[in-house]
This record gives sequence, C-alpha cells and structure tokens, in this order.
Amino acid sequence: MHRRFTEARSARLATVDAGGRPHLVPVCFFATHEKLITAVDHKPKSTQRLKRLENVRSAPAVSLVVDHYEEDWSRLWWVRVDGTARVVDDGAEVEDLFGPLLAKYPEQYGPQPPRGPAIIVELQQWTGWAASP
Repeated sequence: MHRRFTEARSARLATVDAGGRPHLVPVCFFATHEKLITAVDHKPKSTQRLKRLENVRSAPAVSLVVDHYEEDWSRLWWVRVDGTARVVDDGAEVEDLFGPLLAKYPEQYGPQPPRGPAIIVELQQWTGWAASP
C-alpha cells in the first residue's frame, strides 16, 4: 500500500466545509509513512483563497486516495490515507517543506517552485484494496 501510494503522481484530497459538504480536488504530493505534504503551486487559479485551505482550517480531518484503473479488472487497486491536516502559511516553514516536492516533480516544480501555502497531513490510518496480490 505504502509503495503504491507514495509512487503515485497525484491523489484526490477530500475535505469537508463548515457546513458538512464534501470537497474533492486532485493534488500533487510527497508522502512518508507518517506525513504528507501538498502545496498551492503556480498553476492558474481564480484565487489563492482555495476551498481546500479554508476547509482544513475549519475541519482538519482529511482523506486522500490514489487508485489504478484499467480494463483488466484483475489489476485494479486503491489506497486511502486518513489524517489530520494543517495549513502552513509561514514563508520559512513552507520553503523548508518544498524540497521533497521538488525532488518528486522536478520538471513541473524545478522552473517554478511552489510558494505556498502548504497543507501538512499527519497520516493516521492506511486502507487499501487490490483485485489481486
């Protein structure tokens, strides 16, 4: 589970807003067994006040999922991690976190590293499934 999750190029981050409504968004990330980092990057956005950041600030319980699909259903799998998230806005702390993201996504972040903010997730539970071993 850990290898499949950490090697994935993107995940879906699930948060919940103050009204209890779910919000799901794809993210790039770096993860270890205990922690996950994702950042607001340079891709065009209509605002820097992103819903995912507001949601984490008001309800820090999050889930992330990666999956593999192909027409041969014997090769399907998914991995979900659940944890407690926090938003990091501080420039120095944010910059210290971006090294692993730069290493994982050198072509995407090398020319224009993320500037933040970042979301740090303390991973508490790993769950997964595969159609075959």
